[in-house]
Amino acid sequence: MVSRVIPVDSFDFVLFGATGDLARRKILPSLFHRFQIGQFDDNSRIIGASRSKMDQGEFQTLVGDALKEFGDIPADAEPDVERFLSFLDYASVDAKGDGGWSDLGSKLRDGVVRAFYLSVAPSLFGDIAGRLKSTGIADDQSRIVVEKPFGHDLASAQALNAALREHFEESQIYRIDHYLGKETVQNLMALRFANSLFEPQWNSHHIDHVQITVSESISVAGRGEYYDKSGAMRDMVQNHLMQLLCLTAMEPPSTFDPNAVRNEKLKVIESLVPVAADDIVRGQYRAKSGDDSYLDHAGDPQSRTESFVAMKVEVANWRWAGTPFYLRTGKCLRERVSEIAVYFRKPPHNIFGEDNAIDGNMLVIRLQPDEGITLKTTIKDPGPGGMRLTSADLDMTFADSLPEAGRPQDAYERLIMDVIRGNQTLFMRGDEVEAAWTWADPIINAWDTSTRAPQPYDQGGSGPEDALLLLHRDGRRWRSIGA
Repeated sequence: MVSRVIPVDSFDFVLFGATGDLARRKILPSLFHRFQIGQFDDNSRIIGASRSKMDQGEFQTLVGDALKEFGDIPADAEPDVERFLSFLDYASVDAKGDGGWSDLGSKLRDGVVRAFYLSVAPSLFGDIAGRLKSTGIADDQSRIVVEKPFGHDLASAQALNAALREHFEESQIYRIDHYLGKETVQNLMALRFANSLFEPQWNSHHIDHVQITVSESISVAGRGEYYDKSGAMRDMVQNHLMQLLCLTAMEPPSTFDPNAVRNEKLKVIESLVPVAADDIVRGQYRAKSGDDSYLDHAGDPQSRTESFVAMKVEVANWRWAGTPFYLRTGKCLRERVSEIAVYFRKPPHNIFGEDNAIDGNMLVIRLQPDEGITLKTTIKDPGPGGMRLTSADLDMTFADSLPEAGRPQDAYERLIMDVIRGNQTLFMRGDEVEAAWTWADPIINAWDTSTRAPQPYDQGGSGPEDALLLLHRDGRRWRSIGA
């Protein structure tokens, strides 16, 4: 099977914050890789925009250096790099003032898709959106892309949405969550809705529980002051884990249409039961020999911001009543792992006797590293000597199973091309963002008024002890991180 490249229409792609870290690490390399495989041609243009004073040549040098550092580009691709750089341009723009907007407007063309990517602080979303419309640079067909965080709470999310909707229709706004661009996340929808094997069993009658884990092995060193203003709940649970929960629990949409898919995700969020205090565990990693603690990295010995969260979540609808979803995420854990583990119930009757215990099947959808899908099954242990049962994995690691698909595609590559196509399926809608904050705000507010500090946990482990107890009291166990 060879990955099929579907060209997109010619476009002008304006990247605000073009000299920033995200642009250099992700956005510009993603655009280069899409250009290299022929998804767009030389008639498209990429215009960098930021406050920095530089000319076109200086910007092209900056991008060339970024591609060398972050693009994972082989030496023989230098001609492709030179061609890519040749159609880059730059404008120095004051997001809050008049400077540079007429220069930017003069670089854009009629008759092509216009997309504006705001890789800037959310406080600038409204200013840039307003200037794009008041100067006539953006029209009714233009698209605007905004990065998370989509607010700090419900009120700020509503204010951001209002600022964007004042100048753009909801159909023009693309709120990007890079988790939704991962191949395995999209394969979750294909797995459920394109295979009659799974969907009839995808309910509380057959599924015992679901575990969603996003663990990181790195600390917050170097960005502790920023992270301390958000914490794991705002940084990961309210958006990334919420999206994985929605895709796992949603009803089949009537069609694979952006609004049909997002309508079903919204229903999941609106069905979430408020989480009880004893169903949540918060933690902070402590110092380790040679490694500072979270409090050291945050620069605040009194900080009560969490670097770890685990919780039990219930979806109050007919499909999922009685089947809990356990979510966990944290820094400085054993390994970098993102996965969804679906635990099926045990067979109702064991015909093989007490000596042959049967566990339920387990489906693991791995997002990172080594994207793929594994199904744990029970089989006969090979060899003579009677019926002995053992477990075996049916594994599909994408890199091994589909080598013809080529280089793994970064999530930003898919999502940026979807913006050019005008396909919002993998982007969050405004009411979806606000519903997620409506669910998360009471949890965060309760922490703010509580005198209980997050529990310390060891670096390189699996989180606080109480996170283990969260499942043990239900007669379950967490899947080992990195298993």
